[in-house]
Amino acid sequence: MAGLTLASTVKLSSGFKLPLLGFGVFQNGGATCVSSTLEALKAGYRHIDSAVYYANEREVGEAIRLSGINREEIFVTTKIPINQQGYESALKLVDRSLENFGFTYIDLYLIHAPLPGSEKRLATYKALLDAQKAGKIRSVGVSNYGVHHLEEIQKEGLPAPTVNQIEVHPFCQQKPIVEYCNERGIVVEAYSPLVRGRASDPTVLRIASEVDRSPFQVYLRWSLQRGFVPLPKSATPSRIKSNAEVYDFELSEAQVSALDALDQGSKGALLWNPVDAP
Repeated sequence: MAGLTLASTVKLSSGFKLPLLGFGVFQNGGATCVSSTLEALKAGYRHIDSAVYYANEREVGEAIRLSGINREEIFVTTKIPINQQGYESALKLVDRSLENFGFTYIDLYLIHAPLPGSEKRLATYKALLDAQKAGKIRSVGVSNYGVHHLEEIQKEGLPAPTVNQIEVHPFCQQKPIVEYCNERGIVVEAYSPLVRGRASDPTVLRIASEVDRSPFQVYLRWSLQRGFVPLPKSATPSRIKSNAEVYDFELSEAQVSALDALDQGSKGALLWNPVDAP
């Protein structure tokens, strides 16, 4: 994908534009969240990925106000946690998130995981669609959904989610889910794109040397060239900046193929990865 820049976006099925590089704030709370989000905005990020479970919606909202950047220029995501799913609880949580952020709308609201079971996740999804109709949410999506979870939404006769946020990196590529999403216009966001700091693989190190970049910049460039929306996270200013400096080089076809070959399927997952939950 030549011609990518930090300002590059993808158009969601809802009609809104999603910046291709996001800044994740998992395990980033209090004053550290405010300062790191400000650093990210200063570095040019315009996409912040939060969640109710992260307990930092207030801090993200504060950082955006302190930045002086127009709210309309920043895309903000949050997520409904497992223990608060259900129609009525989801509607209440949307209002609480709006209050926490200090916003009049949220760009993207995701169901964090499909774990509570079919009845609750469908009720939650319907609540988010109703909140979207009310103008409180601009786009509705899911996270950690496998193909059968996505098919469940389709069988219910509901609109497809705009986004499915899943763990994706060279060692865990979730190919069946990605293929399903690509065929249906569902954007795949990649969490843990930096492989939680793992940078010892010989292939990754070789390619990093060939392009004179860090292994982490290689991971992010691979993600972008494969059509994903990576969500790197860091609280270190220098790393926040370097993670955004992935637009002045390109991986060759051979290098992308070599990284593709590192896939270990579900065995390569680093986190919970509940895509197979019933």
